[in-house]
Amino acid sequence: MSAVKTLEAVARDRVGKGAARAVRRQGQVPAVVYGGGQPPQSIAIDLIRTRTLIYAGGFKTTLFEINAGGKKTRAIPRDFQLDPVSGVPMHVDFLRVVAGQTVTVEVPVHFHNEDAAPGIKQQGGTLNISLHTLAVEVAPDQIPDGIEIDLTGRQIGDVIHVSDVTLPAGVVYTGEATDPIANVVPPTVLGAEVEAEEAAIAEAQSAEAEAEKVEAEAEEAEAAAEASEEKKED
Repeated sequence: MSAVKTLEAVARDRVGKGAARAVRRQGQVPAVVYGGGQPPQSIAIDLIRTRTLIYAGGFKTTLFEINAGGKKTRAIPRDFQLDPVSGVPMHVDFLRVVAGQTVTVEVPVHFHNEDAAPGIKQQGGTLNISLHTLAVEVAPDQIPDGIEIDLTGRQIGDVIHVSDVTLPAGVVYTGEATDPIANVVPPTVLGAEVEAEEAAIAEAQSAEAEAEKVEAEAEEAEAAAEASEEKKED
């Protein structure tokens, strides 16, 4: 379960594009906290801190206690915008959370013990992942860091469905229990096919090069013969 993180902020009394640009010039990121039956609250948060949190991963599954001028609010990030060129955070939306509320978040799936899966370790199969995250409904203070899946004993052809996974207490998957998360597929023959294709191409190129060499030699011999004939005529 992710720990609640503290996030220092400054309350903003001005909104709009001009105000947002001014906030960014000061090395901060404009943000808003909404929901919970209360009016939206405009805030500014430190750029470096925000960028670090976003790129560290798990930003949208982290519960924050936002301290803006002594007023503390618990909220979870719902969305953020990055500059398409520089990747710098441009804006963050936080959802205010209250007691008894649940939120829907995407929780990453973590696979363990591939070495203990005969289909992968001994038989050379590959784990084909269909869902890298699971959309779950959960209380904000019970969001898990990830959904753990043990691959021990998995054979080629095995399919792991959501119903095969034990979710943490209080975590409810929003999709169907029959949704496949991953399966173990047989060793691909693509590698052998690629090698054969590459060998055929190399052989064709070699034959083409040899043909070009023979043709060039023939042209040189023909040119030499013509030169010799012209010399005799002179």
